[in-house]
Amino acid sequence: MNLPNNYNYFTRQEWATFHGRNQLNTVTADELAQIAALNDRINLEDVQEIYVPLRHLLHIYLRRYQQLVHDKADFMDNEPHQTPFLIGISGSVAVGKSTTARLLQLLLSRSFTDHKVQLITTDGFLYPNAELKRQGLLKRKGFPESYDMEHLLTFLDQVKSCKPQIHVPRYSHQIYDIIPNGYDVVDQPDILIVEGINVLQLPSNQQLYVSDYFDFSIYVDADPDLIETWYLDRFKVLLDTAFTDPDNYYYQYAIGDRDDALKMADKVWREVNLKNLDEYILPTRNRADLILHKTDRHLIDTVGLRKY
Repeated sequence: MNLPNNYNYFTRQEWATFHGRNQLNTVTADELAQIAALNDRINLEDVQEIYVPLRHLLHIYLRRYQQLVHDKADFMDNEPHQTPFLIGISGSVAVGKSTTARLLQLLLSRSFTDHKVQLITTDGFLYPNAELKRQGLLKRKGFPESYDMEHLLTFLDQVKSCKPQIHVPRYSHQIYDIIPNGYDVVDQPDILIVEGINVLQLPSNQQLYVSDYFDFSIYVDADPDLIETWYLDRFKVLLDTAFTDPDNYYYQYAIGDRDDALKMADKVWREVNLKNLDEYILPTRNRADLILHKTDRHLIDTVGLRKY
């Protein structure tokens, strides 16, 4: 396990002892089953040992952030107003970012009942497939240049400026494209969780990091060989569920030769997702405030907290 040096690392058992007085009393096993991403796993033990201490840590960061906003307003002799606290969650395709994001949204909503907690993914900022084809980028989907980063940065600036009713394009994994005229609405949240493979990246044609807007960031990590296994296992589940829906992107593979479909998926992993991970995603890991490292069966075995 090759992890960055600028972190304090804790075993699962050590991390679980931090603020152990915070007991899990807001999440049920049924809710976890609904939260877990396709082919991911999570249970109440994971929540108690990993996410309850993380919830408390986020509370510390949130209080500090709110105090800083108030003090800066006082310094400038302005009327204080609350700006949203942004949490970024990054990591490879198929590593379980969505599960972490949805669970944190649930935990924070239950813990801070007077706060509006919203969640978006950066998938909605991918260029539509038609535009990717026009630019010759369809085979580079997921790489930095396949995202409308100017739109994403503008969106984050609008969120921090407390703009109401911001429309975010919606992406569908079923059709493998942006949904025409489909939007999610982000409306002045107190806490916004932004999940995506690119939330810690800096495209070459931009002056700002997306992560400049985040007040806390998390990288979900695992050995690439494990992630490949999870990716292919997820693909098999998608094949098993797509064969009855001709509109599903995976239908064409579900009704064809399964071995050919799996060979295609393995090629996509090696030539697209693994390359993207090695060249663009993994190098951003040391920008995160927290690293959640996973091992077999998506079990988090190590937590890294940034030193500085």
